[in-house]
Amino acid sequence: MSDPATSSVDTDLTRMPVAVFLSGSGRTLTNLIRHRDEHGLPIDIRLVIGSRAGLRGLEIAANDGIETLVIRPQDCETPEAYSAAMFAPVADRGCEYVVMAGFLKHVLIPEAFTNRVINIHPSLLPAFGGKGMYGHFVHEAVIASGADTSGCTVHFVDNLYDNGPVLHQRSCPVLADDTPDALAARVFEQECLAMPEAIQKLLQA
Repeated sequence: MSDPATSSVDTDLTRMPVAVFLSGSGRTLTNLIRHRDEHGLPIDIRLVIGSRAGLRGLEIAANDGIETLVIRPQDCETPEAYSAAMFAPVADRGCEYVVMAGFLKHVLIPEAFTNRVINIHPSLLPAFGGKGMYGHFVHEAVIASGADTSGCTVHFVDNLYDNGPVLHQRSCPVLADDTPDALAARVFEQECLAMPEAIQKLLQA
């Protein structure tokens, strides 16, 4: 894999070149595109990689003119091979950062991308993180715990689940009559703000 800093692909100095990994409907990707187009978020989404074919998120990317790939972990013989398959095209296209946008597969982070992969998690990490804690499982656990506050966390990704350093957080209340779906909707409102804010932090660093 080539180093993103030495890729042959020219970098637009006014916009951060990124790749997006996703496993679902593309809500976070849609939000990034909206913030790029309507609010001037200075990102250049060069590549979207899906964990399987037929994902709505891949369709959204293609409709926006973004290159898409499908790379399935089951098609790779080892975790290392899967990591190489995922990150080689990212580096080849000159992407400086990877945004995990509802990406539900575990992939090893190459040394060249240490602190260059960010993920958004629907809780205030370190609370309610770890293997198996995603989507409604997180919101069910938050409600069951009796917590009065939840939110979302943008963090750097390392090789452990929900373990990397926190970059940015936003919070919201947990209401007495909340259902997991109701809480999820409230948290997602914060996610739509948190990811663009986190990217702005990276740009200002």
